[in-house]
Amino acid sequence: MGAFLAACLLLISTPGPGVLSTAGFGAAYGFRPGLKFVTGLCLGQLIVIAMVVSGLAAAILAVPSIRLIFVIASTCYLIYLAARIALAGSRIQFIEANQPPGVMAGLLLQPINPKAYAVNINLFSGFIIWPDAYWFEVIVKLIILNAVWIPIHLAWLYAGVALERLSLPPRTQRAINIAMALSMLAVVALALYSSL
Repeated sequence: MGAFLAACLLLISTPGPGVLSTAGFGAAYGFRPGLKFVTGLCLGQLIVIAMVVSGLAAAILAVPSIRLIFVIASTCYLIYLAARIALAGSRIQFIEANQPPGVMAGLLLQPINPKAYAVNINLFSGFIIWPDAYWFEVIVKLIILNAVWIPIHLAWLYAGVALERLSLPPRTQRAINIAMALSMLAVVALALYSSL
């Protein structure tokens, strides 16, 4: 169980589309509007988990043409996000939007997030704890996963809010944007590598 918890902490806390957009919306709109987005992400995460534990994700992604479409769409989306982050200039601005995000924006992100599938497939099939009690194991893992997932995403939301409150020099803000963009590109590379 300790290995599962450690894997949850490491896999969920690393930058991906969910946490980076959460920080971005926190920076752009503040904690309360960003909380709606995180609620949507949480609901979307539950959809991804349901697809993974039911085997539906594996069945869908086993079809080469569907898998290719998913990989291309996800990769293009992640590259797009990385470009928006890197080209944000000297202002901390992870992602732009004209109005505060709602629950639906978060809900729609997770099902196209390749990191969400990679993490959940790894966590739910890579750590067999009770081989004779599959659904009991799924429920326990779901509780542990959410006990890690929710605070980490709230921390990223708060980090975005905190970064916006700092009066950082333009050069530092630009460096943060580039570091976030490179993190997104690392996710793209991981998604492409795992799809081969």
